[in-house]
Amino acid sequence: MRARLGRIAPPLLLLPLSACSHMELLNPKGSIGEQEKDLILIASGLMLLVVIPVMVLTLVFAWRYRAGNTKATYSPTWAHSTKIEVVVWSIPCVIVAILAVLIWRTTHALDPYRPLESQVKPVNVEVVALDWKWLFIYPDYGIATVNQLTVPVGAPINFRLTSASMMNSFFIPQLGSQIYAMAGMQTKLHLIADEPGTYAGRSAAFSGPGFSDMQFNAVAVPHDEFDAWVKRARSAPAPLVLDEAAYRDLEQPSFDTPSAVYARVSPGLFDSIVDRFMVGRMPALALEGGICTPDGLALQRIY
Repeated sequence: MRARLGRIAPPLLLLPLSACSHMELLNPKGSIGEQEKDLILIASGLMLLVVIPVMVLTLVFAWRYRAGNTKATYSPTWAHSTKIEVVVWSIPCVIVAILAVLIWRTTHALDPYRPLESQVKPVNVEVVALDWKWLFIYPDYGIATVNQLTVPVGAPINFRLTSASMMNSFFIPQLGSQIYAMAGMQTKLHLIADEPGTYAGRSAAFSGPGFSDMQFNAVAVPHDEFDAWVKRARSAPAPLVLDEAAYRDLEQPSFDTPSAVYARVSPGLFDSIVDRFMVGRMPALALEGGICTPDGLALQRIY
């Protein structure tokens, strides 16, 4: 009987984690995501070292010192115990010290602005959060997409991010870190996909009535398929061109926007989107869009 329980117990202990098997954060497909998963599990385990004993001891004390237990020691004048004080203070201090060292190291190792070390040439992607869709510009290839991100497996992806209006949060849970995209500012993020697949991307910050539509697919494919995809995008029979006029149309708020591929993109479009909010650097996009006043004051769009 004891041997039988020994075989059954380990699977039973894993049952609570089986409900998490579909969780994207615990099923990473990139090195950044793997490190963040380890950090979550280690930090959770350290905190459970305090939580679980407290919960168990609460039940033990309630049972042991119940009114009907006349065998329990009754000490109405008890006020201090050095042993208890040592346990109560030393264990949390050790856990906090371990967490402090862990957080210090991972904060630097997982800095979203830190480029990933790799022998493979990185792919640069410029991301613009629109209302309510995502624009991805590939400056090295002169193409762009809407609501679909295609990247090669094993190549670092260097993101530059901004927003055309309100703040958004760019997040691909299975690949790793989320980071904010803000109007008039530029943030950076470095990720990598280690396995082919389609991974869900989304906005992790509420940005208005179309927030639920701000989803996209991050498609990781082998290098030869990525090169073929770029070639097809450039040679589309009826190519879409993302110039300033096309961008103004795309920038208008829309719901449930279908994915699209632009065969050509105006050079410097991403920088002009960022600079439109800068005093003294207002290109045509800003002047005609009514974003900034002559005094350089940013105005909130009202849709």
